[in-house]
This record gives sequence, C-alpha cells and structure tokens, in this order.
Amino acid sequence: MTDENSTPTAADADDLRERLVEARAARDEAESAVAETGEESVVAAADAYRKATRLLDRYEDSAVGSGDFQAYVEFQDKFLGLVEDLPEDLPHRDAFEAAADRLDRRRLRERDFEGAREDLEPAAAAVDRLDRRRETREDLAAARRDAKLRRKDIDARLEELQRLLELGEADVDAPVERLRDPVKTYNDAVTEEFRTYKREESAYEVVTAIEAAEWYSLVDYRTPPRDLRSFVRESPDADEPIPKLLEFADYTGSKLDHYAEDPAALQTAVAVHRTYLERLDAGPLRVSFPPPPAETLRRRANELVSVLDRFASEEAVARLREVRKLTRLDDYDRLRTAARARTELTDDEVDRLRSGAVETDLRELREARENLTAELDED
Repeated sequence: MTDENSTPTAADADDLRERLVEARAARDEAESAVAETGEESVVAAADAYRKATRLLDRYEDSAVGSGDFQAYVEFQDKFLGLVEDLPEDLPHRDAFEAAADRLDRRRLRERDFEGAREDLEPAAAAVDRLDRRRETREDLAAARRDAKLRRKDIDARLEELQRLLELGEADVDAPVERLRDPVKTYNDAVTEEFRTYKREESAYEVVTAIEAAEWYSLVDYRTPPRDLRSFVRESPDADEPIPKLLEFADYTGSKLDHYAEDPAALQTAVAVHRTYLERLDAGPLRVSFPPPPAETLRRRANELVSVLDRFASEEAVARLREVRKLTRLDDYDRLRTAARARTELTDDEVDRLRSGAVETDLRELREARENLTAELDED
C-alpha cells in the first residue's frame, strides 16, 4: 500500500492501475461464477445451506441419543421439511437429500450430525460463490476509492511540478526591488500606524473597525468575539485604549473598582479575550512578498483602502496606492515570477530543474494519471 503522506509518483499511479485491473478481473470472475448457475438458484442454495447448518448447530446437543425426545421430533420435522420444500432444480439438491437420508432414523448420534455436515459440503459452494462475489466487489470499490484519493494527490503534485517549471523559467536577474521596495514601504507604514492606532484610540474604535473589516473577503481579520463586541458598545470603559484595558484586567477587584465604571464587565470581556486583543495587529493589512497575481493584488488593495480609511494617514494610503499601481506594470508577472523563484525555490529544486528531472517527472506523472483515469472510467 502506498503511503498516503508520501509524494505521489508515476510508479504509484501504475501500481494503483494494476490493482484496479486485478480487482476488476477478480470481480468479473466471481460475477461469472454466480451467473453461470443463475443468481436466484445460487442465492436459494446458499440460503438453504445456511438454514440447514443452523439447524444442525442448534439441535446437535439436544436431539442426539434418547435424552430430549421433543427436541428430536422438532429437529426431524424442521430438517426433513426444509429438504422436502427445496426446488427440484436447486443446485446440489442431492447433497441436502443425502443429509436428510442420514438423519431420517429413530435415534441420532453425534456422528450422524458430523456426517450430515460432510454431505452438505458441496452446497457450501453456493455460499462461497456469493461470499467471493461480495468480497471482490468490496475489493474493487476499495481500489477505486484509493485510486481516486491518490489521483487528487497526483493532481496536487502536477500543479507543484508545473509551478517549479514556471519558476525555473524566471529571469533571476530581473529587478525585483521594483516590487519589493513599494511593498516593504507600505507594510512598514501600515504596521506602525496600526500599532499607534491600537495604543492611542479607544477600544470601541479599534474593535468596531476590525468588525467592519469582515465585509472585505480579502482582509482576513478574525471577527471579534460576540461578548467583546457587546462590551465596547455598552460599557463606558471601552473609551479607554486596548493596552490600558489589558492593564486594568490585571488589577485586583478592589483596585479595579477605582479605575473602571463596570469592573465585572471589563473582567469578563477583556480578561477572557486577552489573547485575541494582544495579538490584534496589522498582519491582515500587510501585502505579502512575493505579491499575489496582479488581479488579486488589485482587488485586495481596493478593499484595504476602505479599511485603512478608518484609521490610517493619507501617507499610508498613498503608499498602498503605489503598491496597487504595480499591477499596471507591463512586466509585473515577470518580476513577480522572479521574486517567487528567489524566495520559493530550494537548492535541491534548482538542481532538479537544471538536470531536467522536474520536466521528466511531470511528463511521466501526467501519462500515468491518464492511464489511471482510463482504468477508473472502465466502470
């Protein structure tokens, strides 16, 4: 079995395809074995065999010898009646008749039960055929499930190999500072201004600004907890900045009474959500480097402008607009790819790109995936 956490290879896909071929062949063989005799006949024979062996197991202890005459009568009536009611064309009907003849006597012994089981052995083939068909169907279903799951891994690996090829074609001498410098300048500005905003403005202003950011899908702030939102709207203590509220939350009850108008609410909302408030920073407002594709960066910058209007200076917004203008550069994609190549490629990946190993892996894995998909489509 392939390790689900390992990097998928063409050999993995070929192994799974072969497993599918073998599982399908076994399933077809088992289906044919049932169809050869007839579905209804095999099911009827298997059902009769199971009923007969259950009767043997149930009455073997009580119907032997001369101990329990009532059990003997019940067993004779049920077993012989079962055989009499079997269809004339039932597969292995003679096995049931042989067992019935052996058990049709005045007194039964343990060896009669043993002999009856031996008589019924040919009829067990019907059960075996049905069991085999069920097992092969399950095996094929499992093989298909594993193949589909592994194909998803293969698809992800193909994307990764394609990404490496694209990065391998990057112009490593491209002036990536044309992207890096404006992004860094903006990030530094928004980081410092948010730090000041959090330190100096009221908790109400900051929390409601973060809450409003949830309308912008590309600004990934975690929505403030409900009780914290209620606190900043309802408590007069929310006029204090967040660092001051965190300081108050460390005070003892008697000391806090001198600083807070609603000590209980402050303790409940601020102390409980200390980690959230402490970690609140400009991270979701920063632009990654290497930056995202041009269209994504353009849309994200538009959303960021709306969020920054709540607290940032014109200078910070202007820095953001400089970043947005980068997306209009004719060579934005070339510069972005070069930046990604410099930051994302490992030494080993560079060596594999130079040797052609990545291109070979991509070609072989694509072919193996196509073969695996063709085998999956057989059903």
